[in-house]
Amino acid sequence: MRKYPYYVEPYEETERPRKFLEAFAAILKHSNYGFVLDTYTRTSTKCARCAGICQVFDQSGDPRDVPCYRSELLFRVYRRYFTLGGMVRSRLHNGFMLTDDYIDEMAEAVYRCTACRRCKFACPMGVDHGLMTHLARWILAEIGVVPKALVVATREQLQGKTGNTSAIPVVALKDTCEFLEEELIENYNLPAKFPMDVEGAEHVFFPAVSDYLLEPDTLMGNAAVMHLTGGSWTIGTGYYDGINYGLFYSDALLCRIVSKEAAELKRLKAKKILIGECGHASRSAKAFIPTFCGGKNAPPVINIMEYSHKALLDGRLKVKAGAISERVTYHDPCNIARSKWIINQPREILEAICKDFVDMVPSGQMNICCGGGGGTVSIDEIRAFRTGIGGRKKAEQLKATGAKYIVAPCANCKKQLREVCEDNGLHDMEVVGLHDLVLKALDLEAYGITPVDKTGKEGEE
Repeated sequence: MRKYPYYVEPYEETERPRKFLEAFAAILKHSNYGFVLDTYTRTSTKCARCAGICQVFDQSGDPRDVPCYRSELLFRVYRRYFTLGGMVRSRLHNGFMLTDDYIDEMAEAVYRCTACRRCKFACPMGVDHGLMTHLARWILAEIGVVPKALVVATREQLQGKTGNTSAIPVVALKDTCEFLEEELIENYNLPAKFPMDVEGAEHVFFPAVSDYLLEPDTLMGNAAVMHLTGGSWTIGTGYYDGINYGLFYSDALLCRIVSKEAAELKRLKAKKILIGECGHASRSAKAFIPTFCGGKNAPPVINIMEYSHKALLDGRLKVKAGAISERVTYHDPCNIARSKWIINQPREILEAICKDFVDMVPSGQMNICCGGGGGTVSIDEIRAFRTGIGGRKKAEQLKATGAKYIVAPCANCKKQLREVCEDNGLHDMEVVGLHDLVLKALDLEAYGITPVDKTGKEGEE
């Protein structure tokens, strides 16, 4: 079995170059990547301007981490085997031949990349190296070379009994939500509910399913906002996972997963898809439900932060100004910030509830990735690389803010940033979700709710 920095499941290793080329040919036949590759291979100059903006190369200095070098690994195969000029030149001059070692080099290089797509802003020719990383991963996945962590989660989501990446059965989902409802009553005197299978609701809610295990305060904040603003929403027990690892390594799986979201919306006769605090879950639904599920007639997709921001502007969400006294900073998840989709909305919410909000530099569309993007955060065996080389620039950026709270509205970013803080000595920093702080800052009295006397309660305890 060939060795990679990440674990892979056993696969058939014979004739890998032939299988790679067959998979490549099939993808070109059934997608639009041929046009993209034809354009990129003609215009790519390999000038390496992208190296100066890549946080991984900045720390590693390894040529494999230069974005255009990594893309060239794929371009070289395309030119040789899928263009007339490449095929002719190869026969005349005994040119490049795809080998097992070459496939291994590509397999390692594409999972050193976080697919944050920041490098595309530095490319004078407009080459999207993050997209090329995704394509190379897809081809490799078709021949069995894909991190086991991604495969196992996606298999459970599409073929397993629970139908979600964290293997949470419906009964456990319901128990968790009932517990959170009790916590809201006990700690906030707030009778918010997590409605299940309500037909005709305006929104069907799809958080990263791992939130039900790991992020109770985020979910309670979500439910509190929906309750207090009169939001019409439900959680579908037929499918309740916003995670979509297909975005990281397979368009075919990406399509199947977003189709499950659309099908659940249709089953419940709802109008909109509401994604929780998760960057890649938001982008996969927003960008690809129209592609795979109805085109112009596809259901609208919004992020919970967009909902809360609009409710704040409308006056339906009432919060206490300056309720959060500690210094707070905000991390932009690449999948919602790189396209300038969600940048100002969470900041305006934080400015409304925080006494001391500081932004990172750079931020917004040019943010520095958490270091675990592109699904790499799920690969625990490369943690040292993720939090050291991949996450060191982020650690430096976080330290410079002097913040107590790092707001990271993304399940993957939260996991990665907690590990970055732990491995880089930032022990005084706490990674939270946006709605964790919104929950603390709610002006419950403005809704006629008497807040729980937590001071007295703590004294009793």
